Amino acid sequence: MIMRTAHCLKRLKPLMKKPFFSSKEAKAVGVHPSAIAYFIKSGRVKRIARGLYQSSEYANASSFRWEDLIEAVYTVKDGVICLTSALAIYDLTEEIPRQHWIAIPHSTSTKKAQDYKIIRFRNPLLGKTSINLEGAKVPIYDRERTIIDAFRFLSIETAIKALKFALKGKKQIDLNKLQDYAQKLHIDIKPYLMSITV
Repeated sequence: MIMRTAHCLKRLKPLMKKPFFSSKEAKAVGVHPSAIAYFIKSGRVKRIARGLYQSSEYANASSFRWEDLIEAVYTVKDGVICLTSALAIYDLTEEIPRQHWIAIPHSTSTKKAQDYKIIRFRNPLLGKTSINLEGAKVPIYDRERTIIDAFRFLSIETAIKALKFALKGKKQIDLNKLQDYAQKLHIDIKPYLMSITV
């Protein structure tokens, strides 16, 4: 058993350096879920959410900016980072989110929680993508969808600022995609684009 444990720990070593690792990643390096369960009981690994783990000795946990958000999005079934949280990740806002914003499909049920705000979307796949957020792969809406959603759910001031940041930033947005999303989500974006670009 000791030999097997040492062998599994050796295989897990690269994953243990990451802020989070998934059961899928562990399986890919040959570590069975039963070994993960053993490491949780022995205190070497912490279970963060279903299928998501972290080394108990993870050194950078205190400086990890998005830890709570990643935990929240993994906890919520079919959750996708959206609105103010997505704007913050993309550096399209000066606001510091007081809550984590998570979108779910309109038909999905979930429990309420104090540390995140649930928004129900009827078209949850439009603009859905994933990014690597400090070592964890997370679902998020792309910049274009996030900006259009800001016009739908947030203040006009916040949405216009996000659009300005996106148009003037290094990682510019795809205007064709933005207008396509605006049409599909019934937002007239043209007046705002004209006022900013004139």
